[in-house]
Amino acid sequence: MEEKEMVQVSSKSFSVGDLAVYPAHGVGRIESIETKEIGGTKQDFYILKILENGMVIMIPTANVKSVGLREVIAEDDIPKIYEVMQNTDSMPGDSQTWNRRYREYMDKLKTGSIYDVAEVFRDLFLLRITKDLSFGERKLLDTAQSLLLKELCLARNADEKTMMSEIEKLFSNEKK
Repeated sequence: MEEKEMVQVSSKSFSVGDLAVYPAHGVGRIESIETKEIGGTKQDFYILKILENGMVIMIPTANVKSVGLREVIAEDDIPKIYEVMQNTDSMPGDSQTWNRRYREYMDKLKTGSIYDVAEVFRDLFLLRITKDLSFGERKLLDTAQSLLLKELCLARNADEKTMMSEIEKLFSNEKK
């Protein structure tokens, strides 16, 4: 049996084969850990392949925290994410212009927090019911939905159709 490579990084370390979430790109698998010389200095890198689109990202192991690389959430965290999606008290007002909302949502997606992604999804999902979304907002909704679904599916070990149905039920209760 092949032994997993492991690199210690402050309080977080990933091994080859581990799943990790990279902000705004989603869940990927650590394909390898490589040492490269850049500017005369040797550095270790995680080679992360994004599951959704096959994109490969090199992340310096020393920068894991600053780039926001994190583990996939645990199944126990799903109810907390659902709470975020059902909490419509913290939704921004309708008075904001679409481009201001767009910038705020982009900033939230870039944090890498599944809770921020859930907020963006909730806001745009509900906003879509009352008005037409701009092209940019529709793209953001698709991105937030994709990021959210992929991680929830992995956490629960379920398919996307099942998880999306569960999420839509949260909002059907909201509209009544």
